[in-house]
Amino acid sequence: MESGVGSGVRRGIEDELGSGPAAGAAAGAGGREVVLWRVVVGAVVGCFVLGGALMVMPDGDRRPAALPGPVARAANAVGVGAPASLPDLVALIGEREAHLRAHPGDARSWAELGAAYVERGERTAEPRYYPKAEKALRTSLRARPKRNTEAFGGLAALANARHDFRTARRWGEAAVAASPKRWTAYPALIDAYRGVGDYKAARKALARLLELPSGGGASGGAQVLVRAGLVYRDQGWREDSAVAFSDAAALASAPAERADCLVRVGELAWERGEPVESLRAFEAALRADPGEHAARAGQGRALAALGRHSEALRAYQSALAKQPLPQYALELGELYESLGVGGAARAQYDVLRARVREGAAEGVNDALVLGLFEADHGDAGGAVRRLRAEWARHPSAAVADALGWALHRVGDDREAVRFATKATDKVRGGAVRSALYAYHRGAIERELGNPGAARRHLGEALRINPSFSPVLVPVAVRELGELEEVAEVEEVEEVEEFGGAEGV
Repeated sequence: MESGVGSGVRRGIEDELGSGPAAGAAAGAGGREVVLWRVVVGAVVGCFVLGGALMVMPDGDRRPAALPGPVARAANAVGVGAPASLPDLVALIGEREAHLRAHPGDARSWAELGAAYVERGERTAEPRYYPKAEKALRTSLRARPKRNTEAFGGLAALANARHDFRTARRWGEAAVAASPKRWTAYPALIDAYRGVGDYKAARKALARLLELPSGGGASGGAQVLVRAGLVYRDQGWREDSAVAFSDAAALASAPAERADCLVRVGELAWERGEPVESLRAFEAALRADPGEHAARAGQGRALAALGRHSEALRAYQSALAKQPLPQYALELGELYESLGVGGAARAQYDVLRARVREGAAEGVNDALVLGLFEADHGDAGGAVRRLRAEWARHPSAAVADALGWALHRVGDDREAVRFATKATDKVRGGAVRSALYAYHRGAIERELGNPGAARRHLGEALRINPSFSPVLVPVAVRELGELEEVAEVEEVEEVEEFGGAEGV
C-alpha cells in the first residue's frame, strides 16, 4: 500500500508529466506510470538512506567518527538550509568571524557566516542580523563573483526571511542556474515561488528537486520532504502535506530540525481544525528543542481553541518574549479582545506596530500582517493602499485574501469579492484550504446579497476549522445562523405558495 507522502509525490510527478487523474490516462499508460513512480521514489528514498548510512558506517576497523561539536552541527545545518539551535549558531558565528579576520578572502566562509546570520535573525525575530547577513553574503560574492551557489542561495534565504519574495526568486534562480544538479539550491527557490504566488513554478521546482540525489543524509531528506509538504498544502492536498511533514520529523537528525518539522505538523493540524492533535505536535516540538518558540505560539492557538485561556495567554507571552514576531502580537491581542480585555489587546497592537517599524528599518516587509491588522483594528483605507502595493509585488493567495478583506472593510465589496475569489479558487496552480479565507469570502458575499454563496463559504470556514479565530468565529456562527433562518422561512413560504397554487 502506498504511503500518504508517496501518494503526494506521485500525484505531483503525474501532474508534471500530464498523466495525473485529471488527464484521464489510459490503462496501458497507467502501468508505465507505476513503474516510473517506483523508480523515482526508490531513487529518492535510496539516496536519503544511503546518505545517512555513509555518515555513520564504520570503515573497516576504524572507530565511528565522534559526534560533531556545535560549530560543525550549525555549519551542517545552515549548509543545507535546515534550522540550527541558537547556541550552535552563536558558536558558528564566533568561529567564522575569527577565521575571516585572518582569512578575509575566504568566499565560502563569508557565505556560511551570512547564512548563519539569517538563521539567527529568524530564530530570534531580531532583524538587526539581516544587514550583517547581507554584508557577509555580498562580500562572498565579491571574493568569488561567478558560480557562487552558496552566496546566491544565502541571499535568496535572506530575501525570503525579509518577505521580499521577488528578490528571493531572482537569487534562487541564480543559484539553480549556477548549480542545477545541487539539491541545496532548490529549497529557497521553492519558498520564493510560494511567496510570489507562483504555485505552478513551485511544483515544477519540487519535481526537479525530487529527481536529484541528496548528499545531506537525513537532513537532506527532511528538508526535501518539508518543501514537498508546503507545496502540497498550497495545492489543498492536506493529507499528503501532513504525512510529508510527519515523515520529515521522523527523518530529521538534529533536535532543532526535528522541532521545526513538528511545528509544521502542528500548524497543519491547526488549519485542519484539530486542536488536540495540534497541541500534541507543538508539545513534542518543545521536547525536542525547548528553544523552538514558534511552538509556544502554536500552543497558544491550540489551547485557546480548547478553552484553556489562561494557559494560552501564558504560551503567547512566552513566545513573544523570545521571538517577538508581529503575527504573534496580533494573535495575542485578538485573544485578549475576545476575552473582553481591551486594554491588554491595545497594548499588543502597539507591540505589533513597533515590531513592524523595527523590521522595516532593517529591510523586512511586514505589509501582509500589518494590512490584516489595520483592516480590522486600525486604518482600513491605509490597509487597502498598502496591500495593493503588496499585491503588485507578491500576488499570492494570502495577499489576495488580505486585500479583499481590506476592500470589504472600506465598503468596496464588488472589488473585494474578486480578490476573495482569487484567494479561495485555484489560481496560478494553488488552492489553499483556509478557514479564514473562506470566512472572508462568505462575509463579503453576504454583504453583496448573495445568501446562497455566503452560506456555503461561511459553513465551509466552520467545517475547515471551527476555531480559526477567537474574534471572528462567533461572528461567523451568528451570520451563518441568520442566513439559515432566512433560507428556512423562504423555503416554507415557497411550499405554502406552491400548495395554494395547486389548490386553485
